[in-house]
This record gives sequence, structure tokens and C-alpha cells, in this order.
Amino acid sequence: MIAALQAPAPLSALERHLIAATQQGLPLVAKPYEALGALLGVTETEVLHLMQDMQDRGLIRRIGAVPNHYRLGYLANGMTVWDVDDARVDEIGERIGSLACVSHCYRRPRHRPEWPYNLFAMLHGRSREEVEAQAQEIRTLLGDACRAHDILYSSAILKKTGLRLAARPAATLED
Repeated sequence: MIAALQAPAPLSALERHLIAATQQGLPLVAKPYEALGALLGVTETEVLHLMQDMQDRGLIRRIGAVPNHYRLGYLANGMTVWDVDDARVDEIGERIGSLACVSHCYRRPRHRPEWPYNLFAMLHGRSREEVEAQAQEIRTLLGDACRAHDILYSSAILKKTGLRLAARPAATLED
């Protein structure tokens, strides 16, 4: 028997208001969940329980910080790409991903012969020279496991955003 997909339950008015209140990020205060609760007319504990429930139901995947690297002085952002042996890519990726200079690291399938790279690691520096020195540190760590590599530098700042709800008529918490 094939199970039918169930439509997700609609958001409650409180859930909708919570999402709207966090679309621009959490309040930058010592107790952001308390501040959200005050805005919504509920306690900090209720906000935390609501967010946990929404996460348990798959409505929220994660809550995370997204730093603005440029405002922190990191003006050179380079995605390093590496061609490493597929049999070793997971073990190598774990090592590379644990380096302090790497913000995120992941494996990608090879799609074309002219693009042989299967391991990607994002580096941030105050200059291209700093990023290149970090890449050289990785290159040294990889040794003969590295067949080729390159650095792709960011050329534009793209806006990162979280969940956005479609606009709809104003509602109150009683709706």
C-alpha cells in the first residue's frame, strides 16, 4: 500500500506572527526569545516551545547566525575547489572542514571532464593574499591526494535571507 502525502497543517496566527517577527533576524539583545515573546504577548518559554514544535514538524530546519563577512573586515571570499580521490574525499573533507580558516566544506559530484572538482571549501580573508595562504595550507595538508585545485573569488554580495511569508491582509493574534 502506498501512503498518501498529507498536506501540511496551516500555520496558526501565532506561528505566522512569530515568523513575521523573525524574518529580519532575531532581535540583537541579550534575551532575543524574551523580546519576541514580549512582542507577541507570550512568554519566552512559549516562544521556545513554539519554535521547537515548528522544528519538530519540519516547518523550521534550523536557526543560525549569518555573519556579514564584509562588515567584519573579511573582504576576500574564495571558494576553493579541489580534485581529490573519490575514495578519500569524505576523510579529507572532514580534515579540511575542521580547519579554523574554513567556514564550510562539502562534497559535490563531478559533472564534466573540464570541471573535475569534487571537494569545496569556503575561505574568508582580509585580502586575496590571506586567502591564497590559507589555500596553500590546505594544499600542503592534502599532499599527493590533491590532483588539481582553484580558487573562485566572490565578485558580488548577495543578500542572504531566511523564511519569508507571502504578504496577506493584516491579521491579529485572535485570527
